[in-house]
Amino acid sequence: MYEVIRVTVNGTPREIPVDERESLTDTLRNRLGLTSVKKGCEVGECGACTVLIEGEAVNTCMYPAVWADGKSVLTLEGVRAADGTLHPIQQAFIDETAVQCGFCTPGIIMTALALLNTGRRYTREELRREISGHLCRCTGYENILNALEKVIGPEAKPCCSSATEG
Repeated sequence: MYEVIRVTVNGTPREIPVDERESLTDTLRNRLGLTSVKKGCEVGECGACTVLIEGEAVNTCMYPAVWADGKSVLTLEGVRAADGTLHPIQQAFIDETAVQCGFCTPGIIMTALALLNTGRRYTREELRREISGHLCRCTGYENILNALEKVIGPEAKPCCSSATEG
């Protein structure tokens, strides 16, 4: 059975018919072409499908699309500024060589944005704990943690107020 949901995705209001059993991962990837939302484990263990829903980091593989009705969803495609400028977290990943294959990167960046939105700074150990729901097969997480520290660590300079849509 299909249901039409009304959701704002990356700042754009959308009406999307979805199967009531469909995951938000499938809706975002297959219906809207937002391929930063990766299909990994499909059981909420790897973090590859993480997006922000109402500013909170959520594994979309475990989130039925119908639950997104009336909500705001931000994917990595919506993070960059309208003029193409990268968000400071994205730039930090480049600067710190925190990307290898890139499969885990969108989900980790979305979790980092949720952390940034809290307005607090995190120690390296806290950051390690906060990204523990993300699996990376390529790195030892050190460059990822370096990138996160650069923007939301204790010594980070203020970069931005929060993640914005659009």
